[in-house]
This record gives sequence, structure tokens and C-alpha cells, in this order.
Amino acid sequence: MAVPPSLALSDGVRIPQLLFGVAGLSPSETGRAVRIALDTGYRGIDTTPGTETAVGAVLAAAEVPREELFVGVHVPAQGYDTARRAVDGALAALQVERVDLVLLDGTNGAFTDTWRALSRLRADGRARSIGVAGFGVSELRRLIDATGAVPAINQVELHPWLQQLPLREFHGERGILTAAASPAANAALLSDETVTALAAKYGKTPAQIVLRWHLQNDTVAVAASATTTRIRENFGIFDFELADDDVSVVAELDNGTRV
Repeated sequence: MAVPPSLALSDGVRIPQLLFGVAGLSPSETGRAVRIALDTGYRGIDTTPGTETAVGAVLAAAEVPREELFVGVHVPAQGYDTARRAVDGALAALQVERVDLVLLDGTNGAFTDTWRALSRLRADGRARSIGVAGFGVSELRRLIDATGAVPAINQVELHPWLQQLPLREFHGERGILTAAASPAANAALLSDETVTALAAKYGKTPAQIVLRWHLQNDTVAVAASATTTRIRENFGIFDFELADDDVSVVAELDNGTRV
């Protein structure tokens, strides 16, 4: 079984470069999908609010040591006390004493107060790392200027059609790792002519080409699916590499399309 590569966050914590996401899945779908993902070899799980109980039940029954797993949760921007309660609830649902990553999800509302709550949770040992999701450069500047704490990671929509180059440049300057939500543009990229041609060239699927491109750009990809075939297919990206020229070919697809 392949071992997913990992990247170091600014605080030294390592995160698998391929995470299994459960966004959009029902509780019953979540439990089944996470079981398949763990059996396939995934060791990083990106939960969403409302899925923690289903994920926790699978993790508790799994024969995978906790120290081999990377578990992340999302908390909306809802203020200091509410955020702390939300994380406590997620920990209880997951049946763990701490998580590896808490993401402040979105910039609406009191996101600086929520960020201070996450900083406190990290100091208390309830979270190993903290980051954000859906932040642009201006929001990141406001957050850092107001609190003095730099997120370890920012999870945003990122795929070959939307490569977020100014944002990624800012991330590089501040030591923020980039995570790609919707790494294949909600599957729309899988019928792109350039991607399908590369899939034929390498004997891989379009999804594998796109995910491999993310890995070679040093981003974390969050791959979500409820389909057994797709879950396993998404994991089959560690036995090949795209040539530099082909990485550049995919990079030329950037057209600003958001999904």
C-alpha cells in the first residue's frame, strides 16, 4: 500500500498531501466512504460540520493507530465563545482529545475573534495546527495584522482553471501552505481536452492527472467522493510523475473559472 507524501506546515506538523474530504456527503455516505478511504490508504480526513460523528465512529473502529491519522475540522466565523464550543463538540463527536487541524471557514462575521479562539485551542493542546479556508490576500492581511498569528494553511478553491497565483505568492511569502478544495473543479476538468490527452499519454485517468498536478505544485489536495471506484482511483497517483513540460501544459489552462 502506498504511503501518501506529506508536507510540513510552518509549525512543523506534517500534513498528508492528499486528504480525503467528506463535503456534500450524507452521514451514511460519510461513514461508508471514510471506511473505504482508510482501507485504500488515505491517512488524512478533512471533515465538515455535521460529519464528525460519522467519521468518529469509523476512526474508533478502524485498525489504524491514531498517530498515523491526520484529522481536520472546520469552524465558521462565529465569535470566540461559539467557536470554542464548536470545536469541543467536534472533538466529542470524533471521540478524540485533539485534532490535527482546525480551519476557520469563511470571512463573514467575527473572524478575528474566532481566530483568537483557535489560537487559544492550539495553545491548550486541543489542536495541533490552525488555519483558514476561503481567505483572500486582503482577508489574510487583516487577520494577521489584527492578531499577529499567521495561519499554517489556507484551503481555497484551486484547480488548473483557477490557479490563484497572487494568493499563492502571498502564501509563499508568509509561510502559509496552500490546500486545494475542488481540485478538479467539481469534476468539470475531467472532460477537458488537455487533461484527457495527458491521461491517455500516461495511461492514467483524468482525475489522476489533475491530482498529480496538484502534488507537483506542492499543494494539498482534498479529494471528496462517495464512489468506491473514484475513492480508489484518486489514491492511485503515487506511482508516476508528470514531466515538467506537461506540468506547464496544465498550467496554461488557467482562465479564472470558478465553480
